[in-house]
Amino acid sequence: MTSKQVKPPAGAVRTAAGAVRPVSGVRMTGGLLHDWRRRNSTATIPHTIEQLRAAGNVANLSRLLEPDPAPYRGRYPFLDTDLYKTLEGLAYDLGDGVAAEPVREFYEEVVGLLERVQAPDGYLNSFFQDPAAAKKPWEDPGWGHELYNLGHLIQAAVAAHRRMGDDRLLRVAVRFADLVVSRFGEAGVCGHPEVEMALVELYRETGERGYLTQAARFVDRRGTGALRHTIFSGDYFQDHLPFRELPSVTGHAVRMGYLAAGAADVLLETGDPSLAGALERLWDDMVATKLYITGGLGSRHSDEAIGDRYELPSERAYSETCAAIAVMQWAWRMFLATGGAKYVDVFERVLHNAYAVGLSAEGTAFFYDNPLQRRPDHEQRSGAESGGEPLRRAWFGCPCCPPNIVRWMAQLADYVAAERDGAVLVAAYTTARIEASELGLAMETGYPWDGDVRLTVERAPREPYELVLRVPGWARDVTVTVNGEPPEAAARDGWITLRRAWSAGDEVRLSLPMPVRAHGSHPYLDATRGAVALARGPLVYCVEQQDSPVPVDDLVLGVADIVNANIERRDGTVVLRVAAGAARPPSAELYPELPLEETSPRVEVTATFTPYFLWGNRGPQAMRVWVRTPATNGKKAT
Repeated sequence: MTSKQVKPPAGAVRTAAGAVRPVSGVRMTGGLLHDWRRRNSTATIPHTIEQLRAAGNVANLSRLLEPDPAPYRGRYPFLDTDLYKTLEGLAYDLGDGVAAEPVREFYEEVVGLLERVQAPDGYLNSFFQDPAAAKKPWEDPGWGHELYNLGHLIQAAVAAHRRMGDDRLLRVAVRFADLVVSRFGEAGVCGHPEVEMALVELYRETGERGYLTQAARFVDRRGTGALRHTIFSGDYFQDHLPFRELPSVTGHAVRMGYLAAGAADVLLETGDPSLAGALERLWDDMVATKLYITGGLGSRHSDEAIGDRYELPSERAYSETCAAIAVMQWAWRMFLATGGAKYVDVFERVLHNAYAVGLSAEGTAFFYDNPLQRRPDHEQRSGAESGGEPLRRAWFGCPCCPPNIVRWMAQLADYVAAERDGAVLVAAYTTARIEASELGLAMETGYPWDGDVRLTVERAPREPYELVLRVPGWARDVTVTVNGEPPEAAARDGWITLRRAWSAGDEVRLSLPMPVRAHGSHPYLDATRGAVALARGPLVYCVEQQDSPVPVDDLVLGVADIVNANIERRDGTVVLRVAAGAARPPSAELYPELPLEETSPRVEVTATFTPYFLWGNRGPQAMRVWVRTPATNGKKAT
């Protein structure tokens, strides 16, 4: 048992240098995000528990209690993290009272095992604690993932303490963290960032400043020669230059996102201006040159890497689901640090597209990588029988994404609102009740399917107070009323600020019109030159072969087609019915000579575009986000 005193569960965390702080008292009561949370509880969590048992993650712990342990099951030394991520998600469901009894039984079983198998010095890792393991603890910092394991353990422990008032897992995490601070206080770093943001969170929960100091040290040691590189070069690990000197996000996408999120956590507590400058510069460069239109990060299957600026191929997009979560973690921390709406805009884009697509409609199958195009002859290469296999998989040999989805889906309410002294900021729109320090709100909306938002004051502060509403970057012609009348409002930098003496029953109406939008791409982005993508509100749309009368590769969209698209409801989802064109059959030559005359008239067809996050639920057929535009005189439209 550690000698440190663990504080009782806390409410909203107030950071030392943040511009705003999250509102912890948010409860979603309806809408798409609420439906996702409920699906997570009823389908994804039970499925994940079943898969964790079948894959041997639980047995990897329990075998350590035997005098002659069975062999470790699994290929990777970080499979304990799949349990930790799941426990983090369970803490939200258990704390909110929505978990079924088997979920509580699993939680109790795993927490009990962790308490029993932890080594006397605090070390905990079921791979390296095996006497027959090929490597010893701390032997391979580049690939051992031991600090990465600790990071996810800490995050699960903090969630259990805050949401459930259960300090058992926190005590386990503190013992391991104390060992790490003792061992790595003066030297060393992990090959996979993650522990940095967890240590900052542990500092917030316990008040022990040594954890914050250690997190800052880990950020500062990257690029200083503290890590021995094997298999890949230093840029894969973001270890070829000091963090503050990185010219652009680089290397393994998940590692990059986690490192930046950890650095942003350090910024939130220290206010370090050099970190602030580096983080904003890296963020802006990423958004301008390396982020998919869906918010996905990572263009290369090789090394699961980010790639060069403007290297964003659609069919080879890796865009790992874990990288989407990493970008959201970074985005939210930057919002807390600065109050900037641009970070929430990207957060929302990732949430509704690059992240949401990683889970099937029924909640029990997953994407690991998330391409923006699937060709009709694409092979799964999975050993499936000749009848084919659904695109989404029930589990993976490296199953980092499914439990990551579980934990993130469980905590969506934590990313709805923020506050500062004298103000509440509504960052995300969903049907919910918001209980901030001085203001209580009921929010009703059909977002993201429509942009009408109604907020009713249920608890009013005594003094004049600011209600600050985010205006998404895509929104135009926005209107707002208070009790039916246009208010005096300040609109600036993506926010509308309403300052007044509020009374219970006051009603704010926000209208965010959602016409269909056409997006092109930067001229340096060769992969999508001469193509257009459709979006509406925060949602990116795609066309699947099931919804096109001609091959999706032959569809052609012009400006008039997009302007005249019909918005329709289908099974609770907004789809776009577009009167498009079908290009004439292409030449059989791979590189034909271009004609100089006008192209022949197109054939008119109608295709249905559905939200990108829903693709791949109806079988493995072709799909495109980016669709061809008309060509004139042999030249592609720009």
